[in-house]
Amino acid sequence: MLVDTIETTHAPRPIGPYSQAVRVGDLLFCSGQVGLDPSTGKLVSGGAKAETERIMENVRGLLSAAGVDLGHVVKTTIFLANMADYADVNAIYGGYFLGSYPARTTVAVAALPAGASVEIDVIARM
Repeated sequence: MLVDTIETTHAPRPIGPYSQAVRVGDLLFCSGQVGLDPSTGKLVSGGAKAETERIMENVRGLLSAAGVDLGHVVKTTIFLANMADYADVNAIYGGYFLGSYPARTTVAVAALPAGASVEIDVIARM
């Protein structure tokens, strides 16, 4: 099966040995996004809400580069460094989806790359 790598300047460059996203058949797998500003490579300030907003814009950029949008997302995983941020993340995240929501898992973790509070990965259908 053919694997296509998706790259865009509308999401941060990878900070490790991975692709921003890969397409395999009818599925798009977006690597986990933290709240890095694509133009500076720095974590946005403002905590979990600001990071979630930046993450969702990064995800939107990745999806657009692959020719789809948030309506094509079927599964997300949210990683939180502090479960106390759950409601704040939901408030921002939920506003990006119209109609039905994708399936989702949320887990608490000890730490995230770049000192982030939130990381979100996405699987979308093409």
